[in-house]
Amino acid sequence: RALWAPLLVIPMTRFRPCIDLHAGVVKQIVGSTLSDDPDRPPVENFVAKRSPAEFAALYAQAQLEGGHVIMLGPGNEASALAALAAYPGGLQIGGGINPQNATRYLDAGASHVIVTSYVFRDGRLDEERLPEKGKGVG
Repeated sequence: RALWAPLLVIPMTRFRPCIDLHAGVVKQIVGSTLSDDPDRPPVENFVAKRSPAEFAALYAQAQLEGGHVIMLGPGNEASALAALAAYPGGLQIGGGINPQNATRYLDAGASHVIVTSYVFRDGRLDEERLPEKGKGVG
């Protein structure tokens, strides 16, 4: 008597590149350690020696799609803009995006803007901000 096992199907895995910026540098931070308190710096798992633009150029060369740049706190704008310029249309941008600055990042090369920090307040979706966001970016 033959035994049949169900066929295991593994979908194709796609690598989605990510550039997390903290103080203008590419870092991997232990998430729960990131705070606004300057006396409590975050715990870092990894700090890159390459610039955000270098990572973005590598992702462009490898034709990796669907990646994003996340600005974790202040001091990241110049690095984020450099990354977007290195891979125009190839990266999304998030972290502090609002109706006043979204168009600037789209014009600088972002494929999309990520608005999580804007539309969620105190852990809840602020539905009043959704139409406002649409006015900012069309």
